[in-house]
Amino acid sequence: MKPAPVSYHRASSVRDAVALLTSLGEEAKVIAGGQSLVPMMSFRLARPEHLVDITRIPGLDTLEVVGDELHIGALVTHQAVFESDVVRGSRGHRVVATTMRHVGHLPIRTRGTVGGSIAHADGSAEWPLLAVLLGARVVVEGSSGEREIPAAELFYGLYTTSIEPDEIVVRVIFPAAKGETGFAEHGLRHGDFALASAGVVLPSSPGATDARVVVSGAAPAPARLPHAEAALAADADEDRLRRAVTQDLDDLEIDDDYQRDLVTGMVTRAAQEARQS
Repeated sequence: MKPAPVSYHRASSVRDAVALLTSLGEEAKVIAGGQSLVPMMSFRLARPEHLVDITRIPGLDTLEVVGDELHIGALVTHQAVFESDVVRGSRGHRVVATTMRHVGHLPIRTRGTVGGSIAHADGSAEWPLLAVLLGARVVVEGSSGEREIPAAELFYGLYTTSIEPDEIVVRVIFPAAKGETGFAEHGLRHGDFALASAGVVLPSSPGATDARVVVSGAAPAPARLPHAEAALAADADEDRLRRAVTQDLDDLEIDDDYQRDLVTGMVTRAAQEARQS
């Protein structure tokens, strides 16, 4: 299929993009890499009347570590993060770079953008999970100015966020993980959408309660697993961790045995990777 007719607008600055979104209303969509939006338009699952192209806006493609935080501009591509020595060389952010090997195929990684993936909020995508796992803050700018949205308050559900129609993602700020990290994902083939994935941050020190476990494939948006986090904080073995994940999936009312097994398997694999770091 082909997309429905659409009007194209190119923004020259963030302020210009915001003005266009404000004037065009809710039928306008932002386009950058287009790796998520264009396929949906081709199948007419999305039918915006206007596209606001932000790819020529300067200053949105920066990638840097500031203090112990990783700042990623909205137009930075998945491949740029994957190849970044700055990200790979930072112990607290290494999981961000290594997770990128799971994102689609090379053409997708070289075109798709971090901001686009965050704003699109696909429940199986890697960036929303990483944002929740590391407690990221998403900086957006709109007609009311700039604001930061904690990742925990950003994702409402599948393709649904708290970003307003006149706002665009400017950058994403990732605090460094204090403990060792791991990530695991399962799809039918490499590059396919994930059927389940999990990210783990181990406690920063013995007895610490700052372990984090976040999964996709168990809810429309990335979900934290508090029982699994408590198990990791107690240095639980694999059997106890599996039982904890089972409690979390019961709380999330996940009844499908196959999906439960997948999610549980991804958590245990991510925890093993973190422990072997």
